[in-house]
Amino acid sequence: MASVYDLKPRFQNLLRPLCGALAGAGVTANQVTVAAAVMSIAEGAAILLTHGARWALLALPPVLLVRMGLNAIDGMLAREFDQKSRLGAILNELGDVVSDTALYLPFAAIPGIDPLLMALVTVVAIMGEMTGVVAVQIGASRRYDGPMGKSDRALWFAVLALMLAWMPGLARMSWVYLIGIAALGLVTIFNRARGALEERA
Repeated sequence: MASVYDLKPRFQNLLRPLCGALAGAGVTANQVTVAAAVMSIAEGAAILLTHGARWALLALPPVLLVRMGLNAIDGMLAREFDQKSRLGAILNELGDVVSDTALYLPFAAIPGIDPLLMALVTVVAIMGEMTGVVAVQIGASRRYDGPMGKSDRALWFAVLALMLAWMPGLARMSWVYLIGIAALGLVTIFNRARGALEERA
């Protein structure tokens, strides 16, 4: 199914000059991975502690865009500048789960948002990423099937943040939006599991 992840090659091409400059400056893939996680935790803390203040919500879309850029850069540094490592592989996967949890779960503190539903969305997101990783354990490739991968979640939550920043009253109707994210997340889990099994058939 279609996913924002399909645009990754073009995104990487745009970032390649910056990636080369960072490599020349001695920046490592692992440093970039950790920086993305720290930035995500800081933004999530801002949303949580302010209960979704407008400035914190408006900061989310650019933070998500920068996070996507850093995620692309750490992968390119690892592959194209011989920085692959076992530690890097662990940091990459853990960093994604930590960042997703830190960025999205704090939405539960926003008045009008159903905290249990937000927790469900977060759990489904983690399960989706774990399904992609587990594929490697059965000899398949790391699965990135959509329709609700990491990049797709970023887009959906960026839109949600903008809506809530300008129209806080929409929080009471957010359950419809969140159910949609959760449902697409479950489809993603199924697609990734099926893709892994078909790959090894």
